[in-house]
Amino acid sequence: MGLEITIGIIAFVLGGALALFIYSKAMGSRSKKILREAIAEAEVIKKEKILQAKEKFLQLKSSHEKEINARNQKIVIAENRLKQKDTGFSQRMEELQRKKKDVEVIRENLNLQLEIVEKKNEDVEKMHKQQVEQLEAISGLTGDDAKEMLMESMKAEAKTEAMSFINDIMDEAKINANKEAKRIVLQTVQRVATETAIENSVTIFHIESDEMKGRIIGREGRNIRALEAATGVEIIVDDTPEAIVLSAFDPMRREIARLALHQLVTDGRIHPARIEEVVNKVRKQVEEEIIETGKRTAIDLGIHGLHPEIIKLVGKMKYRSSYGQNLLQHSRESANLCAIMASELGLNPKKAKRAGLLHDIGKVSDEDPELPHAILGMKLAEKYKEKPEIANAIGSHHDEVEMTTMLAPIVQVCDAISGARPGARREIIESYIKRLKDLEALALSYPGVLKTYAIQAGRELRVIVGSEKISDKESEELSYDIARKIQTEMTYPGQVKITVIRETRAISYAK
Repeated sequence: MGLEITIGIIAFVLGGALALFIYSKAMGSRSKKILREAIAEAEVIKKEKILQAKEKFLQLKSSHEKEINARNQKIVIAENRLKQKDTGFSQRMEELQRKKKDVEVIRENLNLQLEIVEKKNEDVEKMHKQQVEQLEAISGLTGDDAKEMLMESMKAEAKTEAMSFINDIMDEAKINANKEAKRIVLQTVQRVATETAIENSVTIFHIESDEMKGRIIGREGRNIRALEAATGVEIIVDDTPEAIVLSAFDPMRREIARLALHQLVTDGRIHPARIEEVVNKVRKQVEEEIIETGKRTAIDLGIHGLHPEIIKLVGKMKYRSSYGQNLLQHSRESANLCAIMASELGLNPKKAKRAGLLHDIGKVSDEDPELPHAILGMKLAEKYKEKPEIANAIGSHHDEVEMTTMLAPIVQVCDAISGARPGARREIIESYIKRLKDLEALALSYPGVLKTYAIQAGRELRVIVGSEKISDKESEELSYDIARKIQTEMTYPGQVKITVIRETRAISYAK
């Protein structure tokens, strides 16, 4: 039994091995067949890829050759152009060389011709000189004498003809000029009708009660003395009810004193320190009002571009008078007259109005008081860049300088028209004010003098000096010197009292 099992196991093993051998043989032949087929397909694919690569290479080669050919063509074209330019440049150089040679030839010919002309000129001059010498020998006159005789003859003839021509023109002008001038002047005066105001040398300050007079005078008159010293105005307190008289030839000083008194009376605090403070404050206000008046006047008249200093001078005219006539009113009237007259004569009315307004600015300036006001006004106009015709009209309106433009006679005529109105001016007032101004200017010319005030109608001159510049003894000498100089250089009624004031102040502040 065991043997049979063993034989059966062996038979089973042998059968399995045989079956496995047969199966492996069968599978080996199949795999070889598959491998052969795969190798054949790979060869086919390889050949196709090689063909495709060759086609791509040929395509790339063809396109590259096309690009190279195109570049070569461009290079050939550029080379041809360069060759053409080189050829043209060579031709131009050759042409320039030919022209240069032609120019040199022409220059040589010109030099030869110039030499010939110079020789001919020398021959002509020699011949002319010989002829002149012959003529001088024949006539017995030199060339200069003959020229002089000829010129004198021509001058006499020209002068005779000119005088005849001028006389004809003058006769014709006289026939029409008088009639036309009267028409223009009458129309101008009729179209400008302004009020004539007479300036006085006193101002009446009204107060509410006589009790205030005592406060204004102060203890032993200290307040009124301080006010007079600060303003340069004589303050007259008399029996006139509810009124104080402010007397001074300068309207600006009177206005400052009036405004200062008004503020002091309104405030109620009246003492020397307060008086000085108020006067300084009012003086600044008046200066601002002067500038505002100048600007307003320029705007009203339509005059633009005035220098700030000239505007200030125009504003000062409000506080000045010309022979008793308000200077600003006179200047405004003259400006309007000039504009109308210039329009009638076909000239520029704006320039005429400008010259008419500024013709008396020399009267309000503090520079060079010894110069005539017309000359001083002309110098100021030139200084502040006014046009030459304006400056000449200002300087020549009293014939101190020669008139060079048509504006000058217009300004002169209109100035006379404005001043010739009935009641417009008073000669006595002007001479009085001039005397007081000269009195102040004489004292102000001494070194160390700070301010001068002519008061009491010119019977007293107060001179304020710097304490650090002049001693007490020098103050006495100064008073004596001024008195002697007034006696020798000025004409005045009665006597003049000279008071020299030297004040020392010590100021400290408690903080």
